[in-house]
Amino acid sequence: MFLEAAVIILALLWAGTLAFLLRYVRQQRESVVQQAERDAVRDRRILELVKRVDHFQQSAVKVGDEVHELRAILGPLPDKLAQLEQRDPSSLSFAQAAKLVGMGATVDELTQSCGLTQAEAQLMSKLHKG
Repeated sequence: MFLEAAVIILALLWAGTLAFLLRYVRQQRESVVQQAERDAVRDRRILELVKRVDHFQQSAVKVGDEVHELRAILGPLPDKLAQLEQRDPSSLSFAQAAKLVGMGATVDELTQSCGLTQAEAQLMSKLHKG
């Protein structure tokens, strides 16, 4: 009788342990699946952010290239302006033309009143408009 009771108790303990173990394994599998889903969401977000960073980086490079081009274009302008001012002393000076531009003179007015070519008047207008 005692032996039968011990066997029954051991069988119940074994069944309980087996049930606990099966439940634990199932929870672990669910945990692994949930973690994989979170990892997939995180990985997609990382890819989105990498694409955005690449886009911003490409934009910054383009802006840098454009700034470099503008520096190359604008760098020699002060020397060209000085050459233009010294070119024809008998005509109205370029400094005076710059003042006229500051007062709102148009390109046509500069060509007529200062004796500038169309290109010179456009240059003066762009340089001194403000």
